[in-house]
Amino acid sequence: MTVSESRSQSIGHSHRDDIHSEDFAEHADDLSVHPHVHSEETLRRIVNRLSRIEGHIRGIKMMVQESRPCPDVLVQIAAVRGALDRVSRIILDEHLTECIARAAKEGNIEAEIEELKSALDRFLP
Repeated sequence: MTVSESRSQSIGHSHRDDIHSEDFAEHADDLSVHPHVHSEETLRRIVNRLSRIEGHIRGIKMMVQESRPCPDVLVQIAAVRGALDRVSRIILDEHLTECIARAAKEGNIEAEIEELKSALDRFLP
């Protein structure tokens, strides 16, 4: 099976792919490296949403550069926050239905739950 064939069946990543370099050094010991395999459809949905958010951020940057009214900028920032929250929800739902379920079948549910708790501690305010 070629790389592209295997990629079309499923795409995996480790938790190390999900953190910024400045966070990596601080939290590297907390992270596991088991692969997460998600459907192409799920990944497509997430990437499409993130691409739209990225475009929205560029639009906000232009608004600031053009000295647009602060309330208008704040409304757009609120829209981006909402969009990020929706992406986060998709990722969390996917993690619970796929990754946690897989860990339960494999008998390592406790470690997976601890990893999720650690991530939520950093994610939630």
